[in-house]
Amino acid sequence: QVQLVASGGRLVQPGGPLRLSCTASLRVFSINTMGWYRQAPGKQRELVATITTSSGRTNYADSVTRRFTISRDNANNTVYLQMNSLKPEDTAVYYCNAGGIPLSITIRQTEFWGQGAQVTVSS
Repeated sequence: QVQLVASGGRLVQPGGPLRLSCTASLRVFSINTMGWYRQAPGKQRELVATITTSSGRTNYADSVTRRFTISRDNANNTVYLQMNSLKPEDTAVYYCNAGGIPLSITIRQTEFWGQGAQVTVSS
């Protein structure tokens, strides 16, 4: 199966930058799309940003456009989320996602989720 390990979640002051990283145990070329989702207390999980492995096409939620940037390092099977101008409302658990994975003997799911990284924006 595919393991996603997220890192970088921490307490950060409003307006500050923070970068999240997510490394997959599978070569990213076997993953069609990687992305970040978040879930704030009392709210549903929502899309933050996604990026395709092949073309690099990105998609952002309106709430983070121009502030967040998603990128990937295919050589290291890693996707990043660079967050700038953080706001208290960005506080949430951020989940790494890998999708569009071909099924195989050992891979029985087309989509996997990371463990979640807590991001707290507070002064």
